[in-house]
Amino acid sequence: MPSQLSAYVSDTAPGRGALRPARSWLRSDAPCRSLNGLWRFRLSPTVPVAADFAAEGFDDSGWDDIPVPSHWVLQGDGAYGRPIYTNVQFPFPIDPPHVPDENPTGDYRRHFDVPADWSAAERVVLRFDGVESLFTLWVNGDEIGGAAGSRLAHEFDVTSSLRPGDNVVAVRVHQWSAASYVEDQDQWWLPGIFRDVTLIARPAKGIEDVWLRTGFDNGRGRIETEVTADAAAFPVTLRLPELGIERVWATAADVAPLDVNGVEPWSAERPRLYDVTVSTAAESIALRAGFRTVEIRGDRFLVNGRRVVFHGMNRHETHPERGRVFDEEHAREDLARMKRFNVNAIRTSHYPPHPRLLDLADELGFWVVLECDLETHGFDKLGWAGNPSDDPAWREAYLDRIRRTVERDKNHPSIVIWSLGNEAGTGGNLAAMSAWVHARDTGRPVHYEGDHAGEYTDVYSRMYSSVLETEQIGTDGSRAPLLNCTPAQGARQRTKPFLLCEYAHAMGNGPGALDQYEALVHEHPRLHGGFVWEWRDHGILTTTPDGRPYYAYGGDFGEVVHDGNFVMDGMLLSDDVPTPSLHEYKAVAAPVRFAFDGDEVAITNLRHSADTFDLRFCWRVEHEGTLVGSGDMEVPVVAAGESARVPLPRIPVSPDSETWLTVDAVLAAATAWAPGGHVIATAQLDRSARRPAPAVRHRTDWRRSDGTLTLGIAEFVDGSLVRLAGRAVAGPRLELFRAPTDNDEGASQEVEESDASIAGVSNAELWRRDGLDRLTTRRLSVERTADALRTISKVSAANSALSVIVESVWALEGDELELRVEIEPSKGWLTVWPRIGIRFDLPDGAAPVDGAEWFGLGPLESYPDSLRAARTGRFSSTVGDLSVDYARPQETGHRSRLRQLTLTSAGAKVLRIVTLPDTRGRRPGFTLSRHTPQQIARARHPFQLPDSTTSHLIVDAAQHGLGSRACGPDVWPEFTLRPEARTIRLRIAAG
Repeated sequence: MPSQLSAYVSDTAPGRGALRPARSWLRSDAPCRSLNGLWRFRLSPTVPVAADFAAEGFDDSGWDDIPVPSHWVLQGDGAYGRPIYTNVQFPFPIDPPHVPDENPTGDYRRHFDVPADWSAAERVVLRFDGVESLFTLWVNGDEIGGAAGSRLAHEFDVTSSLRPGDNVVAVRVHQWSAASYVEDQDQWWLPGIFRDVTLIARPAKGIEDVWLRTGFDNGRGRIETEVTADAAAFPVTLRLPELGIERVWATAADVAPLDVNGVEPWSAERPRLYDVTVSTAAESIALRAGFRTVEIRGDRFLVNGRRVVFHGMNRHETHPERGRVFDEEHAREDLARMKRFNVNAIRTSHYPPHPRLLDLADELGFWVVLECDLETHGFDKLGWAGNPSDDPAWREAYLDRIRRTVERDKNHPSIVIWSLGNEAGTGGNLAAMSAWVHARDTGRPVHYEGDHAGEYTDVYSRMYSSVLETEQIGTDGSRAPLLNCTPAQGARQRTKPFLLCEYAHAMGNGPGALDQYEALVHEHPRLHGGFVWEWRDHGILTTTPDGRPYYAYGGDFGEVVHDGNFVMDGMLLSDDVPTPSLHEYKAVAAPVRFAFDGDEVAITNLRHSADTFDLRFCWRVEHEGTLVGSGDMEVPVVAAGESARVPLPRIPVSPDSETWLTVDAVLAAATAWAPGGHVIATAQLDRSARRPAPAVRHRTDWRRSDGTLTLGIAEFVDGSLVRLAGRAVAGPRLELFRAPTDNDEGASQEVEESDASIAGVSNAELWRRDGLDRLTTRRLSVERTADALRTISKVSAANSALSVIVESVWALEGDELELRVEIEPSKGWLTVWPRIGIRFDLPDGAAPVDGAEWFGLGPLESYPDSLRAARTGRFSSTVGDLSVDYARPQETGHRSRLRQLTLTSAGAKVLRIVTLPDTRGRRPGFTLSRHTPQQIARARHPFQLPDSTTSHLIVDAAQHGLGSRACGPDVWPEFTLRPEARTIRLRIAAG
């Protein structure tokens, strides 16, 4: 028979025993003691029948020590189990509310002292800020109670069980419980006491809770104060020293709103906070108030009367070594980095974060969508049958979760929207949550993406709608069908502000089309921006058996079911390194826009409410990357939403080199999140004199040849290049394959807006089917003249009749060697191609090619639908730094619109390549890597890449876009690479 404790894990009730009602996370001068530190710990593979470990005299000397807060699966190098990653799947049978008997259970114990003077406290509370997933509490052998809700705060009244001096606290934590069915968020399952544990002495005549509801209207602030305290606690005093306010309320009935003059508003751009204290004779509470009013007028979401555009990130709490354990220094730097990359909003996916994170959001300035700890995504597998969201047995659990979410964080000005949760279907329990929030807080709207028909939420929200669909949502008068909506429901949703709660899935190399979504926001005011999925990769730092470190993802810990590297989908790598996509995002989301018009530039301030007083505008002119002039521009202060036209500086134009003007908007002085001079927006103007490309010299005296000859610095044997400038080189060989990105591997069902050939089949699978990763060559002809060599080859793959004809012409043109490659596909190709390029292999020899200097787009990688962060200039890099260490190796390192490239070895110049535009003015890009695309594609982790003895240069006439197909729309047609004829022209010389 199951024990009472094992049955408890299948109980849907949110808590029991001396569990106290939810309240704010407050800074009080009441005595408290942290119980963080080392606890004694024992892990059982199943739920133990007995709870004798809770007894005061229990001998735990044979137990281990474990830090609190922590996750036990991240301690002891696997001694306590391993992490599990799932996205939608449940890692246990779907049998709600039951969980398996194989339920790892952690028992915790520690001693603590209670000061003698705490005997005067009215009560003593033990607070747990986060425990996954269900726990029971004992103090001095007395069972106090238990609770579920892993990312929620729980307080227990332990007064009657305490004594002065030594005490013993015991906690039993179950990895799986009924609560696990409603905590199926896309993240690692990480059990344990992972947030703070605090003992709090609540004084007689103290303040149980405070809520400062603030508003702002045309320079006037308003404070509505809610004080929860016994009548004996009064009088209560509110002080706001900076504004000269002191108000004493003799009784609860006297508490009334205050109107305050001379207030500066709070916004994400200028997060003005005021110190406030609310005190009685026994206790003082310190808060920071920000004055702002949140409202919806028609289909506009407004703060302080102005429309908000969310340039947001979905943010999980994750760290490669600590998991979800909070570290304030790291969190502060994380948010400061967001600000530096023009992120202004956070969706706390999909649970409340550590409460200090929200203090930082108030201080640094973010619009926050605060999300409840709720997701039941695994029920999608069953067509949502049995989903707790519509089961009355779960109603109180749902209501408890939203109450604990709202009550804990209600004082934060940064929170402008409450979210009921994520991917939990729909149903009556969610509607009940919304009704509770509407009754409790009239000052913030309610969000939940799964309410597609708009029955109980205030904003229309979607995830991963395509550019075209998003445009139709924002277009006045459009009758295009909306997802899961009748025409009437669709019309209702179009009366609300629209928010992309998730878009631009940032998995691996990508996403593309960020600028297209941004353009819609400025064209259609109903569209209020959105939140990229997501901020950072969730890799867990581990090591190979031979000691090499790497960042692990799903499947690396032997999980029975898992979702692979889908947890590595952030704009920040696990080691805090920004990806190129984050730089792209920064450029797209820049709050200042430049538009060049003749000899002037129009500067538009896209901010919510801040003017440009804090900015400086700098310019520089470069001739093919060489600086020839710079200075500051005289720009008037531009109000939010306004523009100013400013004359451009005199630009010296060179007839022999490209001339580029770059304009930057930079911080005039240091802020809490960036130093002075930090660039927030950049634009470039091409003022080059037009120079036609040299015409291709027509030759008629071709004759058959054995192909063994020398042309300048090039040596050929049997028609194949073997040396360039004295070093071994092989190529050029046609390269149509790229190591598939995570988006290339995505199997989208939506193909009507893309060139995907087969719904549900990834591009990468089609590329492998067509043999693009295993092309072979058959030489058709070799011809020469006195100063040129021409080869024609047919390139195809085993078990395929599809082919490509490649004509390569090497010719001496004066002192230079020109290579022209004509690429012509046969009929019958049905798929998009990843690239159209040629590859040169450069064996190491005595001096490996280890770096590159180039004039073109840089400094980071760029692709057809991800070019906004790239600028034209002169750059240099090592081979290693040209690539990004994505958690799963894939296509990386492409630099677009190349003009000049110099390959280097130990700082010495080896080969110099100049590109010539094709007849449509298009220039190729390049990739330089120590591995071939085929080698990269075979590796699951960077450490699995083979040792290399060769550098590989690929010059691409074209690359397929990136898109967001791993979880979102495919590459937009404009950036899709269909098989086509292309030309590559290069001039090659010794370095």
